[in-house]
Amino acid sequence: MRIGRIPYVNCYPVYGAIDRGIVALKGDIIDGVPSALNAQMAAGSLDVSVVSAVEYARDAQRYLLLPNLTISYDGPVRSVVLFSKRPASELSGRRVLVSKSSMTSVALLELLFENVWDSRPTFVPSDAEMTDLARFGDEEHDARLVIGDAALKLGTHLQDPTERDAIMDKLGYRYAFDLGAEWKRWTDLPFVFAVWVAQRTTDTRQALDAHASLIESRNWGLGHLDTLAAQAALATGVPRTACQTYLSGLDYGLSYGHLAGLTEFFRRLVAAGRVPNGSLSFLAA
Repeated sequence: MRIGRIPYVNCYPVYGAIDRGIVALKGDIIDGVPSALNAQMAAGSLDVSVVSAVEYARDAQRYLLLPNLTISYDGPVRSVVLFSKRPASELSGRRVLVSKSSMTSVALLELLFENVWDSRPTFVPSDAEMTDLARFGDEEHDARLVIGDAALKLGTHLQDPTERDAIMDKLGYRYAFDLGAEWKRWTDLPFVFAVWVAQRTTDTRQALDAHASLIESRNWGLGHLDTLAAQAALATGVPRTACQTYLSGLDYGLSYGHLAGLTEFFRRLVAAGRVPNGSLSFLAA
């Protein structure tokens, strides 16, 4: 079994007990940013993985959703943010750099520009990982979509008065649009950023075993967020309290409310012609 993992802080609660040997997982863990794991699942080189929600919608006939296991947020998410030099409604025709690492965040951003901000910018794929932060000012742009740990770190700096002026002066950002908050304001629903899926061709018993281990590890993680926040602070340089707040706000299940948010997102993508019409199919756990 080859099992995909995003090496961002938001996956710590799901894999923390597995990493520590507290929960056994029968398989090899393969790390990758969301777009890389999406591509590997699409190519059939991973058996089970966390993927962008849009990857499931793009090819639902290939995958089975693992029940009650997502990365969701009901309101501000803090790790999916459009940093901009001007109001979003004034970005028509201007360069907006979008992360190469994410499908869901880019799709959500496009929907927000079209339906909420009534603006038509020029989207340009760009690198926006933690290792790219120092080069954010090198490319000409009016706004940049940042996800994951890089967004968490940059957002924390912008909230810190000791860091704010230096960052603002260097990058010229005056606005920060949290996409989780914007979706909540638009639809009054939670947003599901990522889901765990298995290939339909994967052995059912092995997929069930992997699902059980991931659920057990997630349950341990949710009970040890203080430990994971300390790990996240060491890995990112973001203050421990900020990491704790971030992890505490994430939801790793799939309640009726989150399911409504997921299906509404898919409905809007279908209406916009971005994904084929389909249905949700779950692993029979």
